[in-house]
Amino acid sequence: MKIAVYSGSFNPLHIGHLAIMKHMTEEAGFDYVYLIVSPKNPLKDGISSDTGQQRFQAAVQAVSRHPELKAKVDDIELNMPAPHYTIYTLDSLRKREPDNLFTLIIGADNLAEIRLWRDYKRILKEYGVTVFPRTGFDSTQIKKSLLQEDSSYRITLADAKMVDISSTIIRKALAEGKDALQWLM
Repeated sequence: MKIAVYSGSFNPLHIGHLAIMKHMTEEAGFDYVYLIVSPKNPLKDGISSDTGQQRFQAAVQAVSRHPELKAKVDDIELNMPAPHYTIYTLDSLRKREPDNLFTLIIGADNLAEIRLWRDYKRILKEYGVTVFPRTGFDSTQIKKSLLQEDSSYRITLADAKMVDISSTIIRKALAEGKDALQWLM
């Protein structure tokens, strides 16, 4: 099976995440999406790994409200030692499920900084990435730059409409006492 690996803090899951998961299985030809709740991104501050289990449970509940999704919330990173590098997750998934083909889903913002990631060359060569548009990032130019480094990198730009919402915007709205229900998954 072709599995799209969608990893992140998902704090909280929102309609942008939902649109991406639907795109991957309904339009991009993937059989399933594995939603991987990461306890702590090594490149980001602000989210405590202590909330990983809570975010995982919230993701399970959110996905269960959408039975049409071909998605599974996976706790693989919650059971791995820190640091939680994406390459370790992908390698663990491949070891656990050797018959499946895994591809990473990322936003253009992540593609722009992928050279900071542990073993990014292996991620791009062995697994590949499907990249979704993000405001302020030129996916085509970033891809071109990476392919100049190594033409064997597997980078697919998703032909998808941008959903301009983020978990950060939702957390800010909630902290200000605003209603953010329309954005939540």
